[in-house]
Amino acid sequence: MEFDPGLCLDVPDGFDDSDADAQVHPVARKFFAATTAAGAFEKAGAWVAENKVFLLDVSWDFLHDEDRPYLLSIYFTFELEGAGG
Repeated sequence: MEFDPGLCLDVPDGFDDSDADAQVHPVARKFFAATTAAGAFEKAGAWVAENKVFLLDVSWDFLHDEDRPYLLSIYFTFELEGAGG
């Protein structure tokens, strides 16, 4: 994956995250909707297997009156080539 310098995180003027314990760490979120809970997990598992991401957390929701009511959200960071940490 190539880093896109056009992507950025907007923060207020004067924002200071120089404290190592409180630095900003962007997190991405992706949704997987399905007709069953197992279906949502299957979709998420396939997507994670195809992408270099580090999972941080998951959350569930049930969307009443929707065709695909089971919604699995995954929170992750990208594992960029050459990024050490």
